[in-house]
Amino acid sequence: MSPKTRLKLLAARVLRYFFQGLLILAPIGVTALTLYWVFVTIDNIIPKEILPLETPLKYLRYKGVGFVLVLALVIVVGYLSSSFIVGRIFALFDHLMERTPFIKYIYTSVKDVFDAFVGEKKKFDHPVLVQVYGVDVWEMGFITQADVSSLGLEGYTAVYVPHAYAITGKVFMVPVSKVKPLTNISAGEAMKFAVSGGVTNIEVHEKKEAHA
Repeated sequence: MSPKTRLKLLAARVLRYFFQGLLILAPIGVTALTLYWVFVTIDNIIPKEILPLETPLKYLRYKGVGFVLVLALVIVVGYLSSSFIVGRIFALFDHLMERTPFIKYIYTSVKDVFDAFVGEKKKFDHPVLVQVYGVDVWEMGFITQADVSSLGLEGYTAVYVPHAYAITGKVFMVPVSKVKPLTNISAGEAMKFAVSGGVTNIEVHEKKEAHA
């Protein structure tokens, strides 16, 4: 074997090892960077720069303290909102925000998005296949409004179709006959499959048959 051929084989082997290492480290690195970004963003909500060095609250300047305090605040607010009296105060504040000009558009939009993902009225928990562009072409989406007759569309439903490798998507109003519910996969699996461009495997759950 000539030195030139050996060099080519060595280069090909090194390149193969490089891509194998990339496949292992890239998901870990991206996940770690994402978690670090979330951590730093939440931790920096408390402006440490304006705190004097000599202050009883100087512990707030330590890395991670702000993160813990913000999480604790969120948990405490969630706990207090479950009580009747404080819950009524939060409901009154919510009503006020939804009636304030200009602010209500920002507030209600953000609230609806969070409510769709983690609220009691989750909107992305009904995965479906929907025909949008052709009879034999199916898109994976989620029913967000089962009935849109208020828009003058009788027999239609609103389906949100996420874009691959993005946090954006589009809403389509389609006839109910063009929607096929996905009952054997979870909403999380459907979202992961759609956002990944269809490259991830889907864990199919067997349908449970009703027993008499």
